[in-house]
Amino acid sequence: MTDADTTHSGSLPPLQGKVALITGAGQGIGQGIAFSLAKRGVSIVAVGRTLSKCEKTVADIEARFNGKAVAIECDISNLDALDALVSNAVAAFGRLDILVNNAVTTSINTLMETTLEDFEAGLRVGPMATLRLMQLAQPHLIKSGDGNIINLATAAAKRWDTSTYGVYAAQKEAIRALSRGAACEWGSMGIRTNCILPLAKSPALEMWAQWRPEEAAAFEQTVPMKRLGHCENDIGEFVAMLCAPESRYVNGQSIAIDGGQVNMG
Repeated sequence: MTDADTTHSGSLPPLQGKVALITGAGQGIGQGIAFSLAKRGVSIVAVGRTLSKCEKTVADIEARFNGKAVAIECDISNLDALDALVSNAVAAFGRLDILVNNAVTTSINTLMETTLEDFEAGLRVGPMATLRLMQLAQPHLIKSGDGNIINLATAAAKRWDTSTYGVYAAQKEAIRALSRGAACEWGSMGIRTNCILPLAKSPALEMWAQWRPEEAAAFEQTVPMKRLGHCENDIGEFVAMLCAPESRYVNGQSIAIDGGQVNMG
C-alpha cells in the first residue's frame, strides 16, 4: 500500500467517527467549527460557560446533520475543572481525536489602564487553559493515531500600531508559541498542532464594532476581499479541511483565515 492509498479507506467520509472537544462552542467561531466538523460525521463535545448556548449548538447539530453531540458546562478559567472536563468528554463518546481551543476572554485597553488582574484573567482562559487542555488531551490524541489540535490566535500582534491591543496580542502570541512547541514535541506521536488567526462576523466582533464603530468600519476596508468571514462557511470549513487526511503534512503552522487582511511575514 502506498502513501496515497492510506489517506482514507472505504466509503465513509475521512472524519467519520472521530470526536472533537471544542471550547467556546455555544456561539460564533466555536459553533461554526462544531457545525463544519459535525457535517463530516465528527461527534462534538460542545463546551462553554453558558450551558443553554451549548445545548442550542447540540440541538442544531442533531437537526441539521443528524449528528451526535453533547453539551458540557465549564468555565475553563477554573483550571482545576479541566481534568474532569476532558474525562467527561472522553467518556461521552469513548475517544478524543480533535481538540479546538477557541474560548477567549480579554480586555482591550492601554497598557497603563490594564490591571494585573485583567491580564491574569486573560492568561488563564488563554494560554494557561490551552496548555492544560493540550496536556490532558495528549494521551487520548496519541491513542487516536491521527490527533489534531487547533488553537486560536489573533492577528492583533501583526498590526502596525498595536495601541490598546498589546495585552490581547500578548495573550494570543503565547498560544502561538505553545502550538509550535506541541507541534515539534508531539508530531512524531501522531498529533498535528496548528494555530489559526480567524476574522469572522462573530458576536465578539459585533460587540467590538458597536464599541468602536469607526475603527471597525475602517478595519473592514483593509480586508482585500472586502468582507468579514463567516463563522461556519469560512472558518469552520477551513478547520475541517485542516483536520482531514489531505492536510496530514501540515503541522506547527499559524494560518490567517482573514481574506488576506494580515501579512504573516
